[in-house]
Amino acid sequence: MSNQDLDTAGLFTPIEVKSLRLRNRFAMAPMTRQFSPGGVPRDNVAEYYRKRAAGGTSLIITEGTLIPDPAAGPDTRVPLIYGDDSLDGWKGVVDAVHAEGSSIIPQLWHLGAARGAEPRMNPDVPSVSPSGLGLDGAPVGRAFTDTDLEELKQFWVDAAVNAQKTGFDGVELHGAHGYLLDEFLWEQTNVREDGYGGSLEARTRFPAEVVAAIRAAVGPDFPIVYRFSQWKADHYDARIAATPQQLEHVLTPLVSAGVDILHPSTRRHWEPAFPELSGVEGARGLAGWTKTITGLPTITVGSVGLDAVFTGAWNPGSTAGTTDLNPLLEQFAREEFDIVAVGRALLSDPDWVNKVAAGRLDERIPFSRDHITELV
Repeated sequence: MSNQDLDTAGLFTPIEVKSLRLRNRFAMAPMTRQFSPGGVPRDNVAEYYRKRAAGGTSLIITEGTLIPDPAAGPDTRVPLIYGDDSLDGWKGVVDAVHAEGSSIIPQLWHLGAARGAEPRMNPDVPSVSPSGLGLDGAPVGRAFTDTDLEELKQFWVDAAVNAQKTGFDGVELHGAHGYLLDEFLWEQTNVREDGYGGSLEARTRFPAEVVAAIRAAVGPDFPIVYRFSQWKADHYDARIAATPQQLEHVLTPLVSAGVDILHPSTRRHWEPAFPELSGVEGARGLAGWTKTITGLPTITVGSVGLDAVFTGAWNPGSTAGTTDLNPLLEQFAREEFDIVAVGRALLSDPDWVNKVAAGRLDERIPFSRDHITELV
């Protein structure tokens, strides 16, 4: 099937999830850019996101924004979701995206132990995590106390309320890739012996409590997206769930707590989540399993339209060529997802979605490392 013959019409139908109304099924995936000195997004950040909205992307999911915990992040150029200057900056971004007819939600971020032992931001504040362990199992910082956990929940709530007051259309909680909430889920980083560790259900308890606290604060109609993953940074074979049944144990408490949309992060959206299974089940991707288990709207992501995964994207000379969208369309036809998040392809080509809509796939711009060195 040629690019011109692809039937992408289904991806250009609207979808509504509570107060979130999207004109098509395309989202911009969250990607850390570090172009906000002092944690304040400025006009260049607003223009960066505006271009993607003008290029047809219906939902912008921002780069990770640090919640108010002083131990949330490592770098002073990552945007904050607190403080008057940062929130004023985000208001400019929100207005720019809304002016193009698109919606925008911030990704709320706490790195946990992944912040490391020598952060540039608040270097006198030790990193914190469920058990004081990094992804490699080595001690980093300190483990949370019960008092810490109550305070941490409030930090997440404050961040979500700030987003709502600033005019965002919802929030996404970053619970993937070995960051804080994911560190609770993964047995390698959560060895707690209290009610927040041990069984998979207990390890899911704190992320679910965060969701429930946010839901109580923002009301019933403000959408909450939850991003999760099997893989962790530099641990690409990691799993929080070895079977669909275990995945259900992770997702059910999150849904019950108030999640509206799930965003399973994968490196290649077309790969089966549980390849050891046979038949149709063995071919189903993580987004497909997530939607099957929960019934919730689901976002798929992972090398959409590109022929190379992101892991080498930051290496000198790294490139990724464009590919057809057949695997994506086949998954959509099987109802494995509702929204598709596009990452690097939108860094290289802000008009990517409009080109797909017009059948101009041959005009897409391949990705190269140069596209991450500047904010354009």
